[in-house]
Amino acid sequence: MTITTKTFRLPAAVRLLEIASAVCIAASALAQQAPQDPFLQPYRENCSVCHGENLEGAAQGPPLVGVELKHGDSIAAITQSITEGVPQTPMPAWAATLDATRTQRLAIFISEKRANFSYTDFNVGEPAPIPERKIASEAHAFRVEMVATGLDRLPYSIAALPDGRILVTEKTRGLRIVSKSGEKSELIRGTPQAYDDGFAVPGLKIVYGEGYLLDVRLAPDYAKSGWIYLSYTDRCNDCNTASRAIKRPASMNALVRGRIRDGAWVDQQTIWKTDIENYTVMPDMAAGGRIAFDGKGHVFLSVGIKGGSEFAGVQDLKLPYGKIHRVNLDGSVPADNPFVGKADVLPTIWSYGHRSPEGLEFDARTGRLWETEMGQRGGDEVNLLLPGKNYGWPLHSKGLKYDGTPVDYGKQLGIEPDLKAIQEPVVDFTPSPAVSSFVLYDGKAFPRWRQNLLVGSLKATELYRVVLDGDKATHVETLLKGLGRIRDVAVGPDGFVYLLLEHASGGRIVRLVPAA
Repeated sequence: MTITTKTFRLPAAVRLLEIASAVCIAASALAQQAPQDPFLQPYRENCSVCHGENLEGAAQGPPLVGVELKHGDSIAAITQSITEGVPQTPMPAWAATLDATRTQRLAIFISEKRANFSYTDFNVGEPAPIPERKIASEAHAFRVEMVATGLDRLPYSIAALPDGRILVTEKTRGLRIVSKSGEKSELIRGTPQAYDDGFAVPGLKIVYGEGYLLDVRLAPDYAKSGWIYLSYTDRCNDCNTASRAIKRPASMNALVRGRIRDGAWVDQQTIWKTDIENYTVMPDMAAGGRIAFDGKGHVFLSVGIKGGSEFAGVQDLKLPYGKIHRVNLDGSVPADNPFVGKADVLPTIWSYGHRSPEGLEFDARTGRLWETEMGQRGGDEVNLLLPGKNYGWPLHSKGLKYDGTPVDYGKQLGIEPDLKAIQEPVVDFTPSPAVSSFVLYDGKAFPRWRQNLLVGSLKATELYRVVLDGDKATHVETLLKGLGRIRDVAVGPDGFVYLLLEHASGGRIVRLVPAA
């Protein structure tokens, strides 16, 4: 059964924003190339004379990079040091001089420099070599092994088949299978069309486009049914108000299931799709499109900021953008969804207020749904998703906008946020590593990682292990850094951890195996 959401027309002002949205993400990226970083300016004006132009230290003050900060290096600790000063040292209190926003800019800027996160380097260049030595971590020593090379430069998702082969989606190409020995199949015939006509922002090497293949997941009963779930952004030309106004294609997330038989995608059924008037010309960079199953007959689908701007429709329960949707495996609406029966609300919505939902996983042991989400300058999150709850975007964030101002898009929307009603993240990644996908590890190869989140990142090129205690995170460890942009994380039937890496020179799959 297919559920098609109703058509709800956006207000005229938002439609105008939508018409301009073909370049809005690119404009944000170009703003990051501006000669004057708004986060750098307050440092130069207030701090560089004592701590050096590059935070290397000077006669009046110690370095802020390459050393341990005695009073802590978290955003909160750095903010406190700036605000209150450090008694019995030359460090003065800046509370009377700097407002909270400028202080936060400074704290984020210093944290970025300490973490070696470049404001404009998205790490899409040549891949780093695979380390040959074993890597020690707090719980396990492991090695990194190459599985496959030569994938398209824009891969998105991997899913391990029971026989050890791996399904791979390439956003602008399609779906293929990688053998256990690393050989790539031809593209699977008959999948939804993928488009390779996007545009790149000069100097950033980031591609923006519409009409991508996104996540791929095996149905919980795959061994019996053979169903494979595939999310993508369905694309059309001259098909609605937005595409006709700007004379560009419009796209929107969709979810289908099908089977692979003799190298072809067959038996396709549409599981979730919105009305075509909700398709927008917003590039698919923050579309999300991640899939998760709860093992109880339901499938979840994430939809990011596809409404035409950073904020359009995300807080509007009549529209699909910035939401996690939940349907039955056949596409029908579960009777216990949190908004079922409410007027002018999409019945498929599970939670809302999401910006760029890059990862989605269900914990069958606890019955909890987890999500990773990308912010702007700071505010990357790990969230525990509760039914019917608001996760804040675009009204509130732990980070700041790219221009250094607070996240307060509620002013444009005429919404006064109730911060008590907004769910705070379990983990706040500020400064932003550009978190991507993750797994809740439950394999046999690394028993001391069980029930930990293994979270990938793009710009930071790091893999994190997040230790959970119920609905709280108690510890975060960096397992890997420098391999490249980690687009997806998966666990194979062997319990090994598989990472999908993207580079301008081509995608790769590697795996973590126990060192012993």
